[in-house]
Amino acid sequence: MKARMTNPAMIIPDAMQALLTLGTCAEKAGLPAATVGLVHLRASQINGCSACLSMHPMLAKKAGETEERLFTVAGWRDAPYFSDAERAALALTEAVTRLSDRPDPVPDDIWAEATRHYDERALAALLIAIATINVWNRLNVATRGVAGDWAKSAEVKKWMERDS
Repeated sequence: MKARMTNPAMIIPDAMQALLTLGTCAEKAGLPAATVGLVHLRASQINGCSACLSMHPMLAKKAGETEERLFTVAGWRDAPYFSDAERAALALTEAVTRLSDRPDPVPDDIWAEATRHYDERALAALLIAIATINVWNRLNVATRGVAGDWAKSAEVKKWMERDS
């Protein structure tokens, strides 16, 4: 497999910096890292982003995520491994990622359940996390980013070895 082109965020440094900054906002705002990881994985599954599907489980596992949760995130409704707050975040992720799939893209019941578990700041962080991974997915899918290529850079290898 070969990418159509280099990821646009790597070509335009300001875009990369903006996306990296957005990527850290959710956790800095207090959203649990595990929730952010699940959101990234679920949106990437929906969008068919092989680059992100290669990266996010590896990063989540490195951060302590269990294989059971990683393997079953696509079936989160029926898997016993997720908290009610995580389920609300995953439902919101699916709705926001699939905006054109229904007449009311983010139904009131999904929104209400999210607000039961997240205050306004955490909900803002959750929405930013969902939007950010969707941007990465769209850039990678459009350019046919190759799964695993991200891990070949010297910086990533050094980071992975350091935290092992």
